[in-house]
Amino acid sequence: MSSTPESTSPVNAWDAALYDNRHAFVHRYGADLLDLLQPQSGQRVLDLGCGTGHLTAAIAERGAAVVGIDASAEMIDQARRNFPAIEFHVADAREYRSQEPFDAVFSNAALHWVKPAEAAVQTVAAALKPGGRFVAEFGGHGNVRYILAELHAAVSLVTGTNPGDFNPWYFPSVGEYAGLLERAGLEVRYAFLFDRPTPLDEGEAGMANWLAMFGQPCLMTVPADLRPAVITAAIERMRPRLWNAGGWTADYRRLRIVAVK
Repeated sequence: MSSTPESTSPVNAWDAALYDNRHAFVHRYGADLLDLLQPQSGQRVLDLGCGTGHLTAAIAERGAAVVGIDASAEMIDQARRNFPAIEFHVADAREYRSQEPFDAVFSNAALHWVKPAEAAVQTVAAALKPGGRFVAEFGGHGNVRYILAELHAAVSLVTGTNPGDFNPWYFPSVGEYAGLLERAGLEVRYAFLFDRPTPLDEGEAGMANWLAMFGQPCLMTVPADLRPAVITAAIERMRPRLWNAGGWTADYRRLRIVAVK
């Protein structure tokens, strides 16, 4: 899920077609999260940060009435083209409110983009019926630590400046996020932080494509004419650890959560 211009989160210019074609691993890895969600016929489910709608459609296939929201108009346009029978809306995860409550809120690979995190948690709490469940997975503490470190080093090398802490995402620990949920009136039933090294598509171009899709916020302070050199330097620095047998692997760590209002 992307941020809006007014957000305190980084602004990302999403290429929805590139996301669908070269980053399908995002929804592929989220598919087994549906087993934790267990959507049922007759239930209402909110997919928060739905992207191009593939997991929203998988929820609908299990019989639930699902609504997908994302802050990116480009993503929602693509979702509507992909799945015209499903209800999608452009909406900010920090501010969205529905007149009808939901039996469940689902979110995959989105909440690390949303800051402040407390606002998104309030949206989840407001959306749920009493007894409703929240099932989510997103980047956890230490996610893409090596990618960020080498990108940071490349910026310093190419520009001759220290960019400081430029991590644009929210990657919480189990305890940090559980505390946010509990303060919002949700009881945490399951929380799991785990390493998930993730192969990137497109062979040699995989890391460059990943940086083009997801790494833009890290380069906001780098002059545009220097960004290609930064990306090239970062990729070469990452190669010893993240390139193997003809492909790139991102050093992902994920946080899975199940909570009940």
